[in-house]
Parts: sequence; C-alpha cells; structure tokens
Amino acid sequence: MRLTLKNVAVTEGWFNRLVIGAVALGFFVLLVAGVAAFQAVRDNQFHAQWVNHTFEVEHALADFDALMERAETGRRGFLLSGARNAALTFDESRRQLGPALRRLRYLTRDNSRQQANLATLTALAARDVSAMDISVAQVRAGHRDQAIRSFQATIPLKMMRKIRGQLDAMRAEESRLLTIRNQAQADTLHFFYGTVVIAGIILVMVAAGSIWVISRYTRDLTASRDELRLLNADLEGAVRERTTDLQRANDEIQRFAYIVSHDLRSPLVNVMGFTAELESAGKQLARMMDRVEQRAPDLVDKEAQLAIREDLPEAIGFIRTSTQKMDRLINAILRLSREGRRAITPEKLDMGALVQGIADTHRHRLDECEIDFSIVGRLPTITSDRLAVEQILGNIVDNAIKYMPPGRRGRIEIRGHSDGQRAIFEVADNGRGVDPKDHDRIFDLFRRSGAQDRPGEGIGLAHTRALAYRLGGTIVVESELGRGATFRISLPVAFIGEQGALI
Repeated sequence: MRLTLKNVAVTEGWFNRLVIGAVALGFFVLLVAGVAAFQAVRDNQFHAQWVNHTFEVEHALADFDALMERAETGRRGFLLSGARNAALTFDESRRQLGPALRRLRYLTRDNSRQQANLATLTALAARDVSAMDISVAQVRAGHRDQAIRSFQATIPLKMMRKIRGQLDAMRAEESRLLTIRNQAQADTLHFFYGTVVIAGIILVMVAAGSIWVISRYTRDLTASRDELRLLNADLEGAVRERTTDLQRANDEIQRFAYIVSHDLRSPLVNVMGFTAELESAGKQLARMMDRVEQRAPDLVDKEAQLAIREDLPEAIGFIRTSTQKMDRLINAILRLSREGRRAITPEKLDMGALVQGIADTHRHRLDECEIDFSIVGRLPTITSDRLAVEQILGNIVDNAIKYMPPGRRGRIEIRGHSDGQRAIFEVADNGRGVDPKDHDRIFDLFRRSGAQDRPGEGIGLAHTRALAYRLGGTIVVESELGRGATFRISLPVAFIGEQGALI
C-alpha cells in the first residue's frame, strides 16, 4: 500500500520503520535522560551530605567554644564571689567538654588537617582546664587568696585567645571545604538541568515529527476503501449482537411478567382484602372505645386510645399506600407485557420532592429499623418519566432498608449533581454491602448475592437496570462487604428517546 505525504511516496513498510525508529529514539533519549538524572541526583545527595557534614562540624566547634566560655565564666564567678551557682555552672560545663571534644574528633576523622588542628586544640584546652580545676579546688578548700594569685599568674585571657585562634583555624578549614562542596553541588545541578533541556528538545523534535507523519498517514488511511469496509463489517456485527441482546431481553420479560401475574397478584389481593377488613374492624373498635369511655372511662387507658385511634389507622394507611403502589407497579408491568412496552411520558421532575415522597412512603420501616434518611444538597432537576424514576430510586432505597444489619444505626444518603448533559444520583448506605465479585450479578434477573436471609426473588435490581437503560441511563454499584454500598445512577438531563425494550 502506498500513500502520498506532501508529494513524497510513502510505503506502509517505510512508515512502520519510521514510526518504530522514532519510538525507539524517544525511549533511548528517555533512558539516557533517566540515567543522567539518576546519577545527578546521587551526586547531589552525596555533595549535600558533605555540606551538612560541614555545618555539623561548625556547630560542634561553636558548642565547644561556648562550653569553654561558660566554664571560664563559672570559674571567675566562683573565685570572686564563691557563689554556688557559679560553681555549678563550671562543673556542668567542665563535664561537657570531654564529650564535645570526642564529637569533634569523630566528625573530623576523615580530614587530616582538622585532626592536626584538633590535637593542638585539645592540648590548649587541657592546659586551660587544668588551671581552672586547680583554682576552683583551692577556693573549695578555703584558699581563695591563693586561688586568685594562681588565676592571675596563669593569664587565662591569653590562653583563651589561643584556643579561639585554633577554633578560628578549624572554622576556616571548614569554610574552605564548604566552598568546594557547594561548587561541586552547583556543577551537578547544572549538568542535570543541561541534560533535561537537551533531552526535552530531542523529545519535542521526535514527537513533532512523529505526529506530523502519523497524522498524514492516518488521514489518508481513514479515507481508504479498505478502512470503510472494515467499519461497515464492525457495524453489522454490532447490530447483530444488539439484536441478540434484545431478543434475550424480550424472552426474560415474558418470564418476569409471568411471576408478577401469578406469584404476586394473589398475595397482594389477600393483603388488600385483609387491609379493608382491618380498617372495618378498626372503625368498630373505635366506636366500641367511644361507648366504653362514656359508660366506664376508668377502664380505658391512654395507650389503648392511642393504639385504636391513631396507631392502627396510621398503620392501615401505610399498608394501604404500599399495597396501592405495588398494585400500580404490577399493573404497569402487566401492561408492558401485553403491549410490548409502556409509553414513556417525560415531564419535568423536582427530584428533591420526588425523593422526599419515596422517604415518606418508607417512613414506617425507616423508623422501625432506626435508619437516618437524608438528602445531601440540592438534587438536579431532570425531564424524564416519573414512574420509572420513582421505581429506580424506590427499589434501591427498599434494598438498603432490607439489608441493613440489625444492631447498627442505619444511614441512607441520596445526593446528586449535574455532569454536562447528564445528572448523576447516588444512593449510599452503611449496610452490609455487596461482594465485589457480585457487582454485576445482582443486576441479573432472578439472581441474588450474599446470604439469602431476606425475602425476595431477585427481580428488583434487574428491573431497575432495565428502567435506567430505557431512560437512556446506566446504573452501577460500588461496595465492599461490611462497608455499605453506593448505587450510582446516570440519567440524561432531558429525555431524548427510548433506548430499547424494558429488559
């Protein structure tokens, strides 16, 4: 195959060799830059250690000088006043002089010049300290006058000048070494920067050339007939795969409708019938309670009044609301089964109010299970099908309540935000969670995860995913066992058309 790049004939083999060569050159430059950078970093660390070593030596010299000054000050104060604090100052400084000299000897062990200077410093310090020890001992023995004469005879100021002169010589040597080490460190940095700049220039040139050649080649290749036939073949394969998926989905929805119509309809009718009987019995109990209050008010306590007049009607109201909602759901699914699909009716939805309605529907169970329900922040408004969105969020909240471990203060949070033309809603709980290997399985029809210690047929999440897909959305879960779960639903801000069958 031959293409033309600005009047230059390029064979496919030549193009491949050019790209491989450019990539190899780029990797080689990166390798060289990496090795140079590694060596520069190592050298810089080495020089930095020696710079720090110089500062340590200078600090040790300063400490020794300060100790000598304190010892001399303590001795003089003790000679003049005999004060105990002055003696303590001398003794403390005297004890620290030995360790200070040993530290200097350790730090300068690699420098023969400093070792010679240190030997001289040690001899001078020993003479001065010996004279100080003698005068302090004389004062302690009660011979202060003799101690003062000895002090005047030793000329301590002259000795201190010699010691300071030796310390200055050692500091000068360390300053010389510091200058050399700083220069070496600067040279290493210059080498590093130079290597990086050169490597960067080469990489930019290689990248620019490669991009130019590849863009030209890709443009011609995309326009070729072979690429077009390949794309058409891929499109046909995608259509066949999508058709197979839709056929499988249609088969599953028939089984789903069968379970709804036969296994759920009968118990629902029973619940609704018994609810009506309970409501009738509750009214009779209320009338009887009225008669008892009129004839024998002492026989009626407040708890019985509250149970008959408030708790029982409220419970029956919750039951009736729930059964009515389930009845609407079953009827909607049966209609979908008969008609193939329910017509989507998009409308503007106040998601905050919609979610609050879901919470009110589940309020009795939330209070019974001691679960805190909250809406975090302001939920984005979307245009979609109300019933479908209610079913999606309601099924997830219902599962969160159902699988909340006992003995734990439950928490369910619903939050949302906009991401371009999509709205993201998250339902997070602190329940028992889902094993990561079951994250996809829980969305399959009639499939459940974890311990089967809760009632259910494995329909809810499969139906939820199907509804989300039909609205043009997706649903995924992030969870670990024992650490709760977060279901993330992505829906278009404005409904633009159905994406396929219900399941």
